[in-house]
Amino acid sequence: MTTAEPDTLPLARMQHWERARGDAIYLTQPMGSGVVRDWTWKQAIGEARRMAAHLRSLNLPPRSNIALVSKNCAHWILADYAIWMAGHVSVPLYPTLAADSVRQILEHSESKLLFVGKLDDWEVMKAGVPQALPRIAFPLAPAAVLSDPAVAQWDALVAKTAPLADIPARPAADLATIIYTSGTTGIPKGVMHTFGTMAAAARAGLKRFENRTDDRLLSYLPLSHVAERNALENFSLAVGFRIFFAESLDTFAQDLQRARPTLFFSVPRLWVKFQQGVFARAPKEKLDRLWRVPIVGRLLKRRILRGLGLDQCRLALGGAAPMPPALLDWYRELGLEILEVYGMTENFGMSHSNLPRQGKPGTVGLPYPDMEHRIDPATGEVLTRSASTMLGYYKEPEKTRETLTADGWLRTGDKGEIDAQGRLKITGRVKDLFKTSKGKYVAPAPIEDKLVNHPKVEACCVAGADQTQPCALVMLSAEARQEMRDAARREALAQSLQQHLERINAMLDPHEQMEFLAVVKDAWTVENGFVTPTMKVKRNVVEKAYGGLLEGWYRQRRPVVWQAVE
Repeated sequence: MTTAEPDTLPLARMQHWERARGDAIYLTQPMGSGVVRDWTWKQAIGEARRMAAHLRSLNLPPRSNIALVSKNCAHWILADYAIWMAGHVSVPLYPTLAADSVRQILEHSESKLLFVGKLDDWEVMKAGVPQALPRIAFPLAPAAVLSDPAVAQWDALVAKTAPLADIPARPAADLATIIYTSGTTGIPKGVMHTFGTMAAAARAGLKRFENRTDDRLLSYLPLSHVAERNALENFSLAVGFRIFFAESLDTFAQDLQRARPTLFFSVPRLWVKFQQGVFARAPKEKLDRLWRVPIVGRLLKRRILRGLGLDQCRLALGGAAPMPPALLDWYRELGLEILEVYGMTENFGMSHSNLPRQGKPGTVGLPYPDMEHRIDPATGEVLTRSASTMLGYYKEPEKTRETLTADGWLRTGDKGEIDAQGRLKITGRVKDLFKTSKGKYVAPAPIEDKLVNHPKVEACCVAGADQTQPCALVMLSAEARQEMRDAARREALAQSLQQHLERINAMLDPHEQMEFLAVVKDAWTVENGFVTPTMKVKRNVVEKAYGGLLEGWYRQRRPVVWQAVE
């Protein structure tokens, strides 16, 4: 089954599926204690209509900004739809922000109301919420929110409010959402997207990939990020498929088994963790031998995919960072082709993708239909232009002019190359270049892509501005960080890392060759601010955290140095 005509806008699509597939299950949400709740399309849109009617009753100024902060859950989607139905603009906040960032976004966006949902660190975040800001709690909100008499409760409001009958036909030019970028550097900017740019992104995806109403997708990457927002909300409205939500990290394996997704998108870091989990049960060398036995190999591969919950996955995507070619090869051998995709908040995540059975490792593929791309001859920067490009940055006209050219080209900030077949290869960030004390410029991203190919390296950052040679700071996997505490195992790991360093340096120009690898003891997480929610390393945070240690590490003159282990 394929979708109906895709050229309609999100609010019209809601009403279409409410009529056309009213009794089909749309959302599936674990509620805790083993309880799982389903919403049909009719129930979901009906509940959103009731909340929209409540929002209208508040008599907020037309097109007010309304914020929502929550981990992924069904009510996140319902709240967003309700905000749109009521004639307002949604402002999602990452569920891991510090209080200062919460305050900055709420004040900058001038949000009139805040939906508070499923969160792990509300006690940390709430200091950033102005006391006078009205709040509505989702049913899965923290107990402290649900018990606060000053906070309105979703279920109570929905129960007592009649559904909104007249959903407005908001035009394509209407502002739908302001997405504050996670950003690897600097203060987040509010990216403005209209209903038209969202519809254009959906149309581009539908032209590239087959989509079916019987597809299933598991939601676990932050909905406040454009990639998950596009895949879940935008495409479920365009196509009419079913969304499952993950309950927690601890239940993720069971959540995958429940959903058995046919569509699955993840960042490279999680694809690596899946692979490491397989190797923890059966060493790679043993698997390689068994895979070569015809019948046994086929059965084993199917068993592994079933164990991962991905045996019914027909479209697997990877993005947000480069996928190591060896990792892509391993999954392809397993029977799962992962297609690398590329996009930005500023073009609603729809820029480039590889095609099924035509993927080329090391590239992010071809531009989506109706997407133009070119390379700035002066800087090597990737420029794109399409109907899904943002309106601009909220209340930031100067930054908008810096990013959008007068004729509509988006400056991505990424350096790249386009091959003879039109495929794009990302080669680094325009502003990430740094100069050594020898006056030579170093592009860190291509070197980092090689570094993460070591099975024990989970994340890395190449540094060394104003030093004679660059160096690399590496964060090991959780298992390898435990090995650091044992002297014998640390020595074996050091030898393996030194060999890895030597292999990479042999491929680099002399001015790019790294003086050493510095193994840090810390975990770089979203919560401590070292990586974005899509697992991109925040270079400025890493350099600030370890900058004071660099001189000492350079003086050691060793190929592998270790941050002191407590």
